[in-house]
Amino acid sequence: MSSQAPPSWATPSPVTQTSLQPSQAAPQWAQPIASQPQVASADDHMAELFRPYSTLDEPVSETIMRDVRAVYTKLKIVLRPLDRRLTLSPAAMYSMVSTSSDDPDNNNNNNNNTANAAGSNANTSDNQLSENDRQVINELKDWDLWGPLILCLILGVVLSFKAPTNQASIVFASVFVTAWAGSTIVTMNAQLLGGTISFFQSLCVLGYSNFPLVLAASAIGIMRIFVHTWMWIDMIIVSVGFLWAIRTSSVFMSLYVKPERRLLALYPVFFFYVFMSWLILLF
Repeated sequence: MSSQAPPSWATPSPVTQTSLQPSQAAPQWAQPIASQPQVASADDHMAELFRPYSTLDEPVSETIMRDVRAVYTKLKIVLRPLDRRLTLSPAAMYSMVSTSSDDPDNNNNNNNNTANAAGSNANTSDNQLSENDRQVINELKDWDLWGPLILCLILGVVLSFKAPTNQASIVFASVFVTAWAGSTIVTMNAQLLGGTISFFQSLCVLGYSNFPLVLAASAIGIMRIFVHTWMWIDMIIVSVGFLWAIRTSSVFMSLYVKPERRLLALYPVFFFYVFMSWLILLF
């Protein structure tokens, strides 16, 4: 019996020679570009790190809380300014703060140079600022005037409440003008003596150093509400606040003035806080 040919639809189509040939190369624009991986340089990292931070898009509450935290941190610094356990000469302290604090990565090298220049035989580790001191100095570089303004307003309000009614506005104005004019004069004096501290940074330090005097004035005002206090008790409280304010401000101001000019820079600070203490005792 002769076999019949299969239908045309069941016959496989012949494979052409062209279908077995390899595909042609892709055009130039479709080929991937073979490039080396881009490695960011140290300058690119520093530019990214110190790029100005914009606060225009953040919530107002976040901005306020950041300022509040900054004020709280600086108030803690006033209560415990620097570790005084370091046995450094005044020249070494001034040199470390004025030259090496701007560049934390070079602290060790600069401290070694300072020790050699000062003729010190101590170890390099003894000539380094502690970690707490570095944090304090860096925190003070990020100056603000919110804290000094708030402390000045609080002191003016407290003293105006203690003053006679017809003199309340005069007392408030006197405290406000004395605080800012005195800080400006002390700052200009330090600048003229070649201090490396900036103008607003000095205003920030002097303003925050009023915090012990604000506490003393508030304590005296609260005590007078409940009990009648004697003058000598007020003098003791104000003296404690005065000494603490002098200690805090002199520690920071002396770091930015050369040792041979330090006395000329610090005696206006002494008279400034003497006058502020006198205002507290006067009213």
